[in-house]
Amino acid sequence: MPDMPSYLLPLLAALYLALEIAAIVAAIEVLLRARTPQGAIAWSLSLVIFPLLALPAYLILGDRKFSGYVDARRSGDQPLQRLARDIEQNIPPQLQVGFDEDAGYHVLARLARMPFLRGNRSRLLIDGQATFDAIFAAIDAAREYVLVQFYQVSDDSLGRQLRQKLIDCAGRGVRIYFLYDRIGSYGLPDAYIEPLQQAGVETAVFRGSSRGGGHPFRVNFRNHRKIVVVDGQIGFVGGHNVADDYVGESPDLSLRPWRDTHVEVYGPAALGMQLAFIEDWYWMTRRIPEVNTEPASAGDANQRVLVLPSGPADMLDTCGLMFTELIHSARRRLWIVSPYFVPDDSVVSALQLAALRGVDVRVMLPERADHLLIHLAKFSYLEETLPVGIRFFCYREGFLHQKVILVDDRISGIGTANLDNRSFRLNFEITLLFVDRDGIESVEAMLRADFSRCRSMELDEIRQRSIWFRLATRIARLFSPIL
Repeated sequence: MPDMPSYLLPLLAALYLALEIAAIVAAIEVLLRARTPQGAIAWSLSLVIFPLLALPAYLILGDRKFSGYVDARRSGDQPLQRLARDIEQNIPPQLQVGFDEDAGYHVLARLARMPFLRGNRSRLLIDGQATFDAIFAAIDAAREYVLVQFYQVSDDSLGRQLRQKLIDCAGRGVRIYFLYDRIGSYGLPDAYIEPLQQAGVETAVFRGSSRGGGHPFRVNFRNHRKIVVVDGQIGFVGGHNVADDYVGESPDLSLRPWRDTHVEVYGPAALGMQLAFIEDWYWMTRRIPEVNTEPASAGDANQRVLVLPSGPADMLDTCGLMFTELIHSARRRLWIVSPYFVPDDSVVSALQLAALRGVDVRVMLPERADHLLIHLAKFSYLEETLPVGIRFFCYREGFLHQKVILVDDRISGIGTANLDNRSFRLNFEITLLFVDRDGIESVEAMLRADFSRCRSMELDEIRQRSIWFRLATRIARLFSPIL
C-alpha cells in the first residue's frame, strides 16, 4: 500500500475543522430562530456532534422561517398591501360578522387577519368526480379571470383535462393565472406547461427559497394550498390535487378508491381565498393579477365563513393555534379527519384535556398508508391518547385523504391542513371554517357515513406488536418535525 501523502492528514483536519465551525454557526442560527425548544435541541446537538451528516440535512430541511414573504405581505405601501386594503374596504360592515368574545370565534378571526363573512352559499364536494366536475363547470362559466393553485399537478389524464379547460378558457379572452408547487409537482415536464403559456396562461412555480435571501437548497417550505377562484365570486378549497389518484384511478390498487373532500363557496368569502392566492403569486412574480375586489351576492344564502390561511411566514404558528383553539373550545363533540397524525405536544395535550372533559373525541385515519414513516409515527401516539378516552378509527375502503374537523354543533372546517407538524409550521395551508347549522349538518352526515366504513383501533394493536415494531414507531416519531 502506498504511503499517505504528508499533506493529506493536515488537509483533512483543516476540512473537518471548517466543517465543525460551519456546523457551530448553523447551531447558533438554530438557537436564534427555532420555533420550538425540541427542534432547537435536536438540530443544535446533531450539528455539533455529527456535523458531516447534520449540516447537509440542515441546509435542506432546517429552516423554520420563510424569509422575505412576510415583508412582501406587510411592508410599506406595496401593491399587495393596497389590494388587501381595497378588499377590506369593499366589504360592507353588514357582511362582517361580529361575535360575543365568549364564543371564541374572535380568536380565529384574529388568526386569519380577516373577519367571518356572511352572505355565502356553500356546497360540500365529496370525492374527486364531484370536485372536478364542479371546478371544470366554474372554469367553463368564467367571464373575467381564473386563479388556479395546486400543490401537486400531474401530467396524466386529469392533469391534461385541467390544462385543456384552461387553454379553452384563455381562448375566450379570460385571464388565467396558474400556480403550482415545485416539490409537490416534482417531475411535471415543461411539455405540460408550454401549451398553457402558448395559449396565454400566466404560470408560476412556487419555490420556497428563491427570494428573500433564503438558502437555495432548502426544500422544507411547500405550498400545500389547493385553491381555485373564478371571477372573485366562487372559490374551491379542499384536499384534492390534480392527479388521477384523486379521481380513483391510481395505478396503486391499494389506494383505490380515494376518499377526499372539497368545498365550493359562492359569495364574499371567495375574496379571502383570492387574497391568499395573490399573496403566493406576488411572492413568486412580484406582480398583482387584475382581479375583482367587489364581494359577490349569493342571493338569499347567508352562511358565515372564515377563510384562514396559514404558513411559515406568519408571526405565529397559525395552523397549530387554530387546531389548539378548536380543540379547547369543544364541549360535546370533536371529530377530526386527517390522513396523517403527527401532532406536536401542545395538540396532544389539548386532545387529552378534551377527552378528560367528557368530549366525544374521535380521530379518523387511513387504514392504508402512503408514507411509511408517517404511518409508523402515528402508532407512537396511541399509548398517550387511547387510555384517556380518545378514540381512533381506521378508514378501510381505500385511501383517506380528506382534512375535516367538526366541533360540537358550532363549527366545521374543511381545508388542506393535516394534523401534523409540517402543516403546523412548514407548509402554506388554507382552511375554511363554517358556523351555520346547514353547513355543519352536511359535514356531520358525511362523517357519520365515513365512520360506518371504519374500524376502531385498540391499545392492544400496539402492546401485542413486536419490540422491533414499537422501536420503529419511536424512531419514526423522532422525525415528526419534518414529516
